Amino acid sequence: MKYNLPKRNSILIAVSFVVIVIGFVLMIGEPSGATQYNPDIFSFQRITLGPMISLAGFVLMVVAILWKTKE
Repeated sequence: MKYNLPKRNSILIAVSFVVIVIGFVLMIGEPSGATQYNPDIFSFQRITLGPMISLAGFVLMVVAILWKTKE
């Protein structure tokens, strides 16, 4: 079976997918409820680090799809 994307692009797509998943995992945590306030919802990890890593993964995904090998 022949794929339209070269092997390097497929590897970069897989790596970017893992980076996106890591960013989303960093954003999860205990929520604040109606009866209990959880100040951890405003932590650096959940508000800044997780979204930045996910954004980097999405940018890497675009680069991985558009990367053109020189032949």
